[in-house]
Amino acid sequence: MPILVSGSLVYDHIMDFPDRFKNHILPDNIHILNVCFTVEKLGKSKGGTVGNIAYSLKLLGADPIVVSSVGQDGDEYIEHLKRLGIETNKIVKDGKLFTASCYITTDLDDNQITAFYNGALGLAPDIFFKKRDKKPKWAIVSPTQKKIMIRHLSQCAILGIKTIFDPGQQIPAFSDKELKKSISQADVLVGNDYEIKMIQKRTGWSENDMLNKIKMLITTFGANGSLIKTNQKEEIRVEASKPKKIVDPTGAGDAYRAGLLIGLDKGYNLKMCARLGSVAASFAIEKYGTQEHRFTKKEFSERYKKAYKEEIDLAD
Repeated sequence: MPILVSGSLVYDHIMDFPDRFKNHILPDNIHILNVCFTVEKLGKSKGGTVGNIAYSLKLLGADPIVVSSVGQDGDEYIEHLKRLGIETNKIVKDGKLFTASCYITTDLDDNQITAFYNGALGLAPDIFFKKRDKKPKWAIVSPTQKKIMIRHLSQCAILGIKTIFDPGQQIPAFSDKELKKSISQADVLVGNDYEIKMIQKRTGWSENDMLNKIKMLITTFGANGSLIKTNQKEEIRVEASKPKKIVDPTGAGDAYRAGLLIGLDKGYNLKMCARLGSVAASFAIEKYGTQEHRFTKKEFSERYKKAYKEEIDLAD
């Protein structure tokens, strides 16, 4: 079954600063801030929320449909997705702007400074399907330009596609009214604990208020796992799957969302869905970059069984 993924396609530039930002920033003088962080490692990779989620979905055996846009330098990314067997006919290419780019510098305390260029992101197409197309049951609307997120949420609602809303770093871009409406159009809201608290502050809604609008609220806590609350008063706490080693946490959240989606699409119980997300995230953490991890279905199932003492069948 296809799964629709809306979000950003981005070229990531990931850098490691071998020190701590706090050692080089004078809090009393940030009005004249002028610092240069010399990095010891630079990695350029293909990223963005939609690319990262689609990548892990494909590893898990799903058929992701990517809805996004790239710029004049985007052929390399499109060819990358095609080699993976990911459908690209709903990706728009602009001949003037460049593809969105992200520059992330991480220090020894895992603090990050990020610069982001939107580029061609605002050109993502509408969501539509021809009569002969197999319409997906599930979609995720992940961070990209606000107007695209609002449009795609509305279109998924009209098409009757169950939707996960993942506002992430775009929360500040929404007005309070827009944020409330967007949440109300989704079936599921997902975010880390900081993002969910930020949403509560912006909307004035408690978690119970949110669950009067949506079916499910999913909060992630990094190494402390995740929590699912439903409008049926269920609370499901899932511990995190431990990676073999921690190399780079960037992209772990997107991998989690891919595992979650594959479980929802297959109709698994919610605890299994969250566990799938956690195992997918553990593989992502072990590699530098957001689309560098690899696993077979067998390797994934073995790690799942080791972590949670239960079998998982990812066969179609």
